[in-house]
Amino acid sequence: MKILYTAHGSATGGREGQAATDTGNVKLVLNTPKELGGGGGDGTNPEQLFSMGYSACFLGALKFVASKEKVKIPDDAKVSAEVGIGPRDDGQGFGIAAKLTVSVPGVDKAVVEDLVKKAHVVCPYSHATKGNIEVQTTVA
Repeated sequence: MKILYTAHGSATGGREGQAATDTGNVKLVLNTPKELGGGGGDGTNPEQLFSMGYSACFLGALKFVASKEKVKIPDDAKVSAEVGIGPRDDGQGFGIAAKLTVSVPGVDKAVVEDLVKKAHVVCPYSHATKGNIEVQTTVA
């Protein structure tokens, strides 16, 4: 694989710390959700960050495959991701699962469903998660 771009980020303090990009354009406070035994707080967490990254990446992949098929994706198209975390059934630590909801107003649902299947083939997040976590998709 020929790498075209490399992102750099780091975190200190784990789930109760800070995270930032090397460029400084993103700086976040991290807090553990109450559901995971933390105090909650105004910060974010890795699952929220993953959900935003997967949403943005998948929408980009959807637009890419749509352009190949001459389907116009409107500006108000949206991908929402739910990322859940919990103990693995095998007792070996924790795992995550994702649910993607895709909304493409003005485009026939069957067309969007076909594009969603094709987007999974090109989306880097879908490649990374394939066979590793459960990913469900819904077309709204």
